[in-house]
Amino acid sequence: MVKQVKANIFAAGCVVWRHSTQREREFEIAIIHRPKYDDWSFPKGKLDPGETAISAAVREVREVREETGFDVRLGRYLRAETYPVPGHRKLKRVLYWTAEAVSGSFVPNDEVDELRWLPAAEAEDHLSYPMDRKVLREFLDLPPDTSTLLLVRHAKAGSRKKYRGDDRLRPLESKGRRQADALVPVLEAFGAEYLHSADRTRCVQTLEPLSIVLGTPIESEPTLSEEAYVADPRAAHDRLQEIASLGEGRVVCSQGGVIPDVMAWWAERDGVRLPPARGLKASTWVLSLLDGKLVAADHIDSPLPKT
Repeated sequence: MVKQVKANIFAAGCVVWRHSTQREREFEIAIIHRPKYDDWSFPKGKLDPGETAISAAVREVREVREETGFDVRLGRYLRAETYPVPGHRKLKRVLYWTAEAVSGSFVPNDEVDELRWLPAAEAEDHLSYPMDRKVLREFLDLPPDTSTLLLVRHAKAGSRKKYRGDDRLRPLESKGRRQADALVPVLEAFGAEYLHSADRTRCVQTLEPLSIVLGTPIESEPTLSEEAYVADPRAAHDRLQEIASLGEGRVVCSQGGVIPDVMAWWAERDGVRLPPARGLKASTWVLSLLDGKLVAADHIDSPLPKT
């Protein structure tokens, strides 16, 4: 969760990276030159009033494409930087994520006339601003090539007490369907490809809009329902680790009686400090893993928390 700061201007930025084209097992950082300011910095874009941190991240994927020509896959959240805008009595706050370049090529444009791919040490020397160097050091705290697992709490379903019938079949209500639709660009921004769901209708329906967009089936995960978790939490832990080991782009949808306990277990086992999380319906944990170990966890509130 991002601490609120009284800023006038908000933006989102990315540290864009790729595997080195020159040296095996090394990586390069993208820095851009803006002729208007004659500076070298990271890609970023101004936000509209009322945009949330996650809508900022999703839009930043589009901004990076427009500024650099590269499609990117978001990774872990890095930090927020707040600073005065030169020549104005205003504060600007920028939220930063890691982002791997997965395709594309740079074409000069009015906003960015040059892009350089540099080793991290060289990139730091070229950056114009101390705050960007601070963001880069945060980026370098962990290897960039972690894999991402997205753990989603199902969207809003009808009342358990009012539902007549098998609770396993209780569907999403209208707000839940809107949340499920709104999750699509969020999960896509983090590279969602393969879908897994607890065997509850409300969990499956939460991923159905994304399944349609991706043309990907939803794999049923009976061990990840609340009832199965109470009976055998270790089976759920083992299955989640197995899914995580399958590689990048995995999305898992489960329930409120599973996810908080799973996160507490995983964080304690691997020594990760979890950020505050309200655990709203349709909220998402972005889990970064390296060689099967959890190394970072970021929490994203529901895409429609106030509707």
